[in-house]
Amino acid sequence: MRENTLRTNFKDLRQHLNVNTVSSGLVAAIFGCTGPALIIIGGATSGGLTYAETISWIFAVYFFSGLLGIFLSVKYRQPIAGAHSIAGAVLVSGALTHFSLNEAIGAYIVAHILVIVLGASGLIDKVMKWIPVPIVMGMIIGVMIRFATEMITSITISPLLAGSAILAFLLSSRLLKKVPPVLSALVVAVLLAVFMNEFKVQNVYDSFIIPQLIMPAFSLDAIISIGIPLALLIICTENAQATGVLMAQGYKPPNSAMAVNGSIVGLIGSLFGAHAINIAGPMTAICSANDVGRKESRYAASVACGVFFSAFGLFAAMVVPLVIAMPIVIVSVIAGLAMLGVLINSLKTAFSDSTFQMGAFFALIIGMSGVNFFNIGAPLWAIVGSLFVSFLVENEHFVSKVKAEKRNSSKAETSA
Repeated sequence: MRENTLRTNFKDLRQHLNVNTVSSGLVAAIFGCTGPALIIIGGATSGGLTYAETISWIFAVYFFSGLLGIFLSVKYRQPIAGAHSIAGAVLVSGALTHFSLNEAIGAYIVAHILVIVLGASGLIDKVMKWIPVPIVMGMIIGVMIRFATEMITSITISPLLAGSAILAFLLSSRLLKKVPPVLSALVVAVLLAVFMNEFKVQNVYDSFIIPQLIMPAFSLDAIISIGIPLALLIICTENAQATGVLMAQGYKPPNSAMAVNGSIVGLIGSLFGAHAINIAGPMTAICSANDVGRKESRYAASVACGVFFSAFGLFAAMVVPLVIAMPIVIVSVIAGLAMLGVLINSLKTAFSDSTFQMGAFFALIIGMSGVNFFNIGAPLWAIVGSLFVSFLVENEHFVSKVKAEKRNSSKAETSA
């Protein structure tokens, strides 16, 4: 039955692949293959990895996360973009100065096993269902608002590039209804960058480097320092962001399935150096935005993104120098423009109701703060801190929420 559903969904995919979905997938892929790839390169360099080990790491996180995004998007017909944890890459970058790559890979494996156990138990679904929606939306706004603000500050770095991209987006939104405005902005920015000689391409390799299979070594210190924090990052930071984004756009995300499937793929990827395979919040936001088109067609955008991701990983040695050459201003502006729809919808959902408003506001400001304690980033602390605030000052809202859920359950059982 599952195979038939996948086959049917793959057949239906053709009618949903169009200029809107493919271009949105391309924008999401460009976002995911630029800054995050540079973090991995920097971490590999500081950790003393060889060039072949670095390319293998990049191959693993992009090739396997691309396959994950394609599979989940087609199976659930939702714009679920697979990627790797940026915060996890930062965590691992520092840890590689203390642990060998083999010990780090052993910790990756333990992290994925923890995620699989928690996901298969249904605990992740239960927790996400229990957290109030306004709080989740507040967290999404706080964590992702930086993309919008960086879009504006990019004007001070390169007024012509950034300003032209924003102007192209606005004019396209008004005048070119059939052309995705983000695509118009990207084309204008790239053409201008080429004309201004802003691309600095160096050391392009024309040979294919075979990814390396690396055997794990299990160290208790590495598991405590890398594995456990990495598992928390995957569940509470990366997947939670994607869940909030999908909820903001009216989808019902398969939380446990995203976690379990991501870490099953992650177990395979870790043997080639991948630190984490999970669902990407920002890229899911780009693929699920209203500008992509009809709600039922947006999953095609994340499928396209997955194809671009896998291709990037497969040909990493040849493509990475080209990505490094792209002006960072373009990435910042295009990412900010692509996030606008999700941010607006999240704001509406977070603050349109009368319940959990204090919690939603604290989730927003904690998310914006970028705080990091115990190697755990702002998204988790935004949820934890805002829940604490709501329990203190909005306890009656939780009581009302529980009563409403019981009524809905009773109605569902009666109708059944």
